[in-house]
Amino acid sequence: MPDNGRKAFGDIAPALAQYTDDVLFGDVWERPGLKPHDRSLVTVACLISLYRTNELPFHLKKALDNGVTRDEIIETITHLAFYSGWPTASTALSIARKVFEEAK
Repeated sequence: MPDNGRKAFGDIAPALAQYTDDVLFGDVWERPGLKPHDRSLVTVACLISLYRTNELPFHLKKALDNGVTRDEIIETITHLAFYSGWPTASTALSIARKVFEEAK
């Protein structure tokens, strides 16, 4: 069973942590309709577009773990520059650089 929510904020919001772990990562992320690779790519694109910089590092790491390549991430960011805006892409690149460096 996933426990990311419990580790991140279970002390302050135990119900939200439980929903995060049991429903989001235990059910939604495990649905057979999308492969983990594709689910990660969609999630990363959404987080970039919505400028959700707090959640992006976690999901970039998860994307790498799910087989999304660095090149696919960079191509996604480049593509999104024209749809979500240059600032969102620029910020995402900075975050991706840090995640890539940590993943070495």
